[in-house]
Amino acid sequence: MNAEAERLHSLTQLEILGTPASESFDRITRLASKIFNLPIAAVSLTDSDRQWFKSRVGVEHWSIPREKAPCSQVAETCDVVIIEDFLADPFYSDSLLAKAGIRFYAGAPLVTRDGFGLGAMCVLGMTPRRIHREELTALRDLAATVMAQIELQHAFGRIDPISELPNRTQFIEDLSDLARDQTPGQRRTAVLVDLIAVDQMNHVVRVMGQAVVDDMVKTAGRLFRHLIGPQQKAYHVGATQLAALTPDGMDEIACSNFLTAQAERLRKLGGPHALGSTVVGIAPFPLGGLPPIDILRIAQGAALDARSMNKSFEIYSQALDTASQRSFILLRDFEAALKNPVELRLVYQPRIDLATGRCVGAEALMRWTHPTLGSISPGEFIPLIERIALATPATAWVLETAISQIARWRNHGIDFVVSVNISSTNLHETDFASRVSQILVRHGVEPEWLELEVTETAVMTDAAQALVQLSKLRAAGIRLAIDDFGTGYSSLAYLQRLPVHVVKIDRAFMMGLDVDPRQLSLVTMMVSMAKHLGYRVVAEGVETQQALKLLRTTGCDEAQGYHFARPMAADELVRWVGRDPIAL
Repeated sequence: MNAEAERLHSLTQLEILGTPASESFDRITRLASKIFNLPIAAVSLTDSDRQWFKSRVGVEHWSIPREKAPCSQVAETCDVVIIEDFLADPFYSDSLLAKAGIRFYAGAPLVTRDGFGLGAMCVLGMTPRRIHREELTALRDLAATVMAQIELQHAFGRIDPISELPNRTQFIEDLSDLARDQTPGQRRTAVLVDLIAVDQMNHVVRVMGQAVVDDMVKTAGRLFRHLIGPQQKAYHVGATQLAALTPDGMDEIACSNFLTAQAERLRKLGGPHALGSTVVGIAPFPLGGLPPIDILRIAQGAALDARSMNKSFEIYSQALDTASQRSFILLRDFEAALKNPVELRLVYQPRIDLATGRCVGAEALMRWTHPTLGSISPGEFIPLIERIALATPATAWVLETAISQIARWRNHGIDFVVSVNISSTNLHETDFASRVSQILVRHGVEPEWLELEVTETAVMTDAAQALVQLSKLRAAGIRLAIDDFGTGYSSLAYLQRLPVHVVKIDRAFMMGLDVDPRQLSLVTMMVSMAKHLGYRVVAEGVETQQALKLLRTTGCDEAQGYHFARPMAADELVRWVGRDPIAL
């Protein structure tokens, strides 16, 4: 990087270009105009192609071209420039300022601690004149005052007002400086202290107010400085997150041992009465091997891992980080796929009536083929989208696709119920029942040919709301099923109030059915109970002939699983249904 590039970089880092005028600078500019008894004074900053005025008196414009502007010479030379008469100066006589009637100029440099000239504190007049020694001293003093104000404002932008610690911007800049000044590849370790979980903080703010969290952060900042010692620098890098670099030579293992020994002091960082629940992320990294923003990211990720695993601290894991990044990619790309769903398709797994061996329905299952990652397991992407707002558009796409397929099948004389999985998110959509009904009407499908499956756990997340929504769906004539029955924590007393038609016994109960008599007894009891409550019972995950044989002794109504067929495309299902009934 050449000298001019370094100078411009230094100017940019101060984040002052293009900022609004402020009284602190205007006060200095007015004083300069008064001292020199001149109509024009300015604090001028030299950008790549212009002179930009942070403050000005007697100047109409906020900037002028840099070419033949004397403030540019001041910035480049870091020295005072005096032009007693523009018209007599061979270089500046045809400059923009000279053409505007300026005859006198005096400018003192604004110099950073690293020796880079940012611009000038300057005064200008409409008549030629000389400058006295006392005036020159005053101009230099004014320039130094301007520079002190710039540094003060810059420091204010790097210091968090609550914790009074250097902020995230300073942390990233210090990491950059360290990578530049130290031996590349040298191992260092960053620690990030997360004082309180986000949901816990939101609860505290709602109940006690933001000031309580601010006080916790302020106290934690002071305690954290004492914890790491005077030789190490503490930073405030997030709303309730502090960070530091460990001493040179302290690796992640030594850091872990230190944190273990300081467990009680770490706990106290969460505030009085353990208001917060402090966790620490440990992130080893090679100097220059990662961008500073990524070092902060992996430290934050390690802290999140510690919180999710209910541990005090956790060392950064490449495997967990890779998994998190993959999850992010999947969420991002799934949203794009929903807008242009060429990557998405539905497959259908038949449901078999155990009395006749005929296919009486099918479960619609979403499949996703990612353009670069290939086929993505539903067990991977479905739990991801159900945790965020994508559950709503995903269910809408599945319903639209499945119901349109029901219409096509019925037009060809194929009549069986198609079941679609919905999530707890859908049960909280006040217009969900009406939207499902609208799709059915649009495709001319009677509601009894659609069955919506919701898990036991999703129902019990907000049982009262679930009851309201399921009642609306049933009133619309739509069939309802409890999926994965037996794996949740529902109350049997509440379960019998749900307006559902079908109970689907989870596949976990089919495993070992043919080798464990206790499993068979359990399934028999579940089937009997469900049927006594008036539900039709479907068993999922039937994979062997022996399991099927035993299942039939329980009185179960239907079954699905690989023993009958794997999920298949719609056209393939039509051919499959046309075969003879399955021999039971």
